Amino acid sequence: MEDDPCAGHEHDHQHADDLGLSLRTYVDFSAVTCLNEEEHDSGKGVIKPHDERLSAYPNVQSPEDDPELLLFIPFTESVTIQSITIRDATTGNETASPRRIKLFTNRDDIDFEMAREMPAQQQLELLPPDHFAEGTIDYPCRPAGRFQNISSLTIFVQDNYDATGESGTSISYVGLKGKGTRMKRRAVDTVYESQGMIEDHKVKGDKYFSSSVV
Repeated sequence: MEDDPCAGHEHDHQHADDLGLSLRTYVDFSAVTCLNEEEHDSGKGVIKPHDERLSAYPNVQSPEDDPELLLFIPFTESVTIQSITIRDATTGNETASPRRIKLFTNRDDIDFEMAREMPAQQQLELLPPDHFAEGTIDYPCRPAGRFQNISSLTIFVQDNYDATGESGTSISYVGLKGKGTRMKRRAVDTVYESQGMIEDHKVKGDKYFSSSVV
């Protein structure tokens, strides 16, 4: 095991240029969805500008006793993703910061059952929040070849840093760095998560069920 707990990660105040520019301008916000979010459409709000990365609000939270979140981020053109940042700046006692995540690329059909069982392009264990109280950490996306010519990214939060398992997950910032390819995303007529069992959607009521349709 490496002695340096930051090995493999880059703090946002170090070598930011080496990890590319923010991909926020390439995000198709009209099609961003987050399954199992407590507040409808709150997942979109955490893809903030870089200068708002330390802000606790807006944030997205999963229900109590259920740490899983599934955030689908499509892009307006193909991109290369070089790093990802995920931060929780909330201080409430009822939620906890994400711990383990899985990253999937170029899939718009992933539900919770698939996310648990499918091999991911990358799996990450995020550092605990007290490690970067005054900043953020960029986690390089590796192998790099798996994150080139990407039309969408799905982030599956498996669990969080609540040892009791009684808290929901909270995320206040998701940042992606890389570069655009100037290749427009091919238009597809598809419905995200329109099939599958209701329990896979983890949504409350009809108004939330509609959030899974692109």
